[in-house]
Amino acid sequence: MTGKYNIEVDCANCANLMEGAANKTEGVVNAVVNFMALKMTVEFEEGADEKKVMKKVLKACRKIEPDCEIEF
Repeated sequence: MTGKYNIEVDCANCANLMEGAANKTEGVVNAVVNFMALKMTVEFEEGADEKKVMKKVLKACRKIEPDCEIEF
């Protein structure tokens, strides 16, 4: 399953770091952050709970940029 989300991120470097953090999150197969479009695409592991995984992704992203927001 794949989800697309709006993301608030301030710079391209932070977007790149957030992409890396999202990819290390349990339940994520692949995550891509498009800084120009302010979008995040996440492919989830089979059977993963999308909301629980996205809460973990948001927590990981906020370690990089504390005011980050992801609409899910």
